[in-house]
Amino acid sequence: MKLSTRMVVVLTSIGLLSGSFLATVGHLTKERIALNKQREIEEAIIQVVPGTVSSQKLYEERDLAVYGGKNEEGNLIGFAIHASGIGFQDKITLMLGTNTSLERTNRLAILDQKETPGLGAKITDRDSFLKYWENRDCGGTISLRKPAVSAAEELLPSEINAITGATISSEAVLSIVNNSLEHARRLIKEGKLSSEAQDVN
Repeated sequence: MKLSTRMVVVLTSIGLLSGSFLATVGHLTKERIALNKQREIEEAIIQVVPGTVSSQKLYEERDLAVYGGKNEEGNLIGFAIHASGIGFQDKITLMLGTNTSLERTNRLAILDQKETPGLGAKITDRDSFLKYWENRDCGGTISLRKPAVSAAEELLPSEINAITGATISSEAVLSIVNNSLEHARRLIKEGKLSSEAQDVN
């Protein structure tokens, strides 16, 4: 066998073995990533809908999923809205907790973001941003307070404090929330938000 032929055979064999190895690793990693993502979602539901001991996926489409948080008796105590949208740098993914009438927020959690460190990335910080989302009136459109105030008591019931120096990131989160709330209300009116979906847990 010529040297060039042997080289082709050896390189082809190495390529096939490497490809098979990478495919196997990719398959195993994909399952691990999916499990970690599901665990992150379940933990976020418990965080944004206090009192939740089990959760149920009620609706899902691209960039939007609605979960129901249930207490120990199995009663629905709130919704957890998992939504994504474009921020200043890249996609922002969040989880918003509300009461069952979609009229009041519980809490907000930012699950994924790539905003500017020290500025837009403050959307993940409780003191800078997240605490202002607690117990807000969301029966209508939530608005952003600009310039930011120093205390939550200075905000109107349906206002959220902007992050100083990161208005675009603040507005991006607000837009995702308002759009997802409007969508959820429409789903309820259309009868598409059902409590008969499969359990997440």
